[in-house]
Amino acid sequence: MYSFESRVRYSEVDSEGRITLNAILDYFQDCSSFQSEELGVGLGFLMEQNLVWVLTSWQVEIKRYPSYGEKITASTWPYGFKGFLGYRNFLIKGKGEEVCACANSVWALLEMETGKPARIPQQMADAYEFSPQLPMEKASRKIHLPEHMQAREPFPVQKYHIDVNRHVNNGKYVSMAQEYLPQKAQVGKLRAEYRKAAVYGDVIYPFIRQEETKMTVNLADGRGLPYAVIELEEKR
Repeated sequence: MYSFESRVRYSEVDSEGRITLNAILDYFQDCSSFQSEELGVGLGFLMEQNLVWVLTSWQVEIKRYPSYGEKITASTWPYGFKGFLGYRNFLIKGKGEEVCACANSVWALLEMETGKPARIPQQMADAYEFSPQLPMEKASRKIHLPEHMQAREPFPVQKYHIDVNRHVNNGKYVSMAQEYLPQKAQVGKLRAEYRKAAVYGDVIYPFIRQEETKMTVNLADGRGLPYAVIELEEKR
């Protein structure tokens, strides 16, 4: 397991002074990146090998949103490789080992230039030490698109959406989807399925469906084919 300590920053909180969902996702992503760097299989190694890890799905549960200034610990560990896929868990804990958020994720190792699945290098396989998988509720990686989704106003991919891999960062899709939630809604569970990468200059066509406390958002291309499908369930 790899962990780092932090405090919830002013730049990471919402109007109520609580950490945002996107800041939690950023902590998760940063934590896994920091671990890879320390093990010598981080960004530089991947670029030398013409490889990239791409997130294919999130399953996130938020038990409590830590507040501004609160000390937190972010942790992560891989629990398996299968073919070109990597499986990884995450935790954010508050004071006294309280679990505030947890996540399961599936990543695909791809060739950077072709986007084709790549064999996991032996150096990378040897670098990581697996730990047991979190006993979370097991949700499908695939998100079913409901019928009769409502089309919303399309918008272009902006420069600030793009990350070092030159496509829309996975957390930005979640930010896009949250725009369609009610003002005071607080997400308790998130599922995200990433189907193809949007890049600068693409146009996102959103389609939404609200079902009681759950909203499904299809962030699609001009043909309605998803870049990402986000499922947001309000906290009870």
